Amino acid sequence: MIRFLLNRFGQSIILLFIVTVITFFLINLAPGGPTGVMRMDASPDERQAVIERLGLDQPVIVRYFEWVGNAVTGDLGTSFNSSEAVVERIAERLPYTMELTVFTIIFSVIAGIILGVISALKRGKAADHVINFSSVIGLSVPSFWLGLMLILLFSVELGWLPSSGVGPRGADFDFGGWMAHLAMPVLILSTTVLPNIVRFTRSSMLEVISQNYIRTARSKGAKEFVVLYVHALRNAMIPIISIIGVLIPRLLSGAVITEAIFGWTGIGTLIIEAANGRDYPLIMGITVVITLVVIISNLLVDIIYSQVDPRVKNMA
Repeated sequence: MIRFLLNRFGQSIILLFIVTVITFFLINLAPGGPTGVMRMDASPDERQAVIERLGLDQPVIVRYFEWVGNAVTGDLGTSFNSSEAVVERIAERLPYTMELTVFTIIFSVIAGIILGVISALKRGKAADHVINFSSVIGLSVPSFWLGLMLILLFSVELGWLPSSGVGPRGADFDFGGWMAHLAMPVLILSTTVLPNIVRFTRSSMLEVISQNYIRTARSKGAKEFVVLYVHALRNAMIPIISIIGVLIPRLLSGAVITEAIFGWTGIGTLIIEAANGRDYPLIMGITVVITLVVIISNLLVDIIYSQVDPRVKNMA
């Protein structure tokens, strides 16, 4: 296990280096830059003064290694637009995105496994066709359109759910209001991963229930509930765990659209603010944090997978 962790750590460092190099050079190659958001009547001297103040007159390679040197110490720079520390801005928004992501994963895994099992057990029947059709629709319909339709229905027409915001926090915290604000964003964000979990669970369950040991358990007189939910589902869950790690980056990318639709003040909306403002340090900081979240989450999934599956555990 220690060798496995060391190997993954080395891979993570290389991946993080490659991501930062590509991101840093791409944003510096983009036209416009921070001076592109200055007022139209700004003189060339004023623009040049801003470039020098921000250190953008230095070669890109020099600025990159200077940024890396600071990042290693935990300093991700200062936001060009707000003059706040990038770490502070990200720390302020990250908990909201993590909250949305965690609830989406919990909902998607529970609902996906239940629907996938039902679809497998009712193979070829009406329930199976409905679930498969719904999964295809979930993958096909744009999340921004579906989000707007939900707002029109549940917020505008019925008035059941709030259309935007993260809900009451701090001293004014209200559990019901908090869950009401989470409901639609979680539902929309789950459409990016739930159909995959449903289809993967269905195929995994179908493969498991056709195995000889399932037939043996039935021939010994074991109850159908025990056969399906103790023997079959437990073994079908093993490959399902691995797909969760693959879907986490998709969740984080989908959070950008979802947060923008519902006014959820997380990392997704911060990414849009940083991109619109050509805020290079903030873009780099967000890139590093998201990459670290993906690396850590995939590492946790691999560790869980290695503990659940004895074959992988022995290899680790």
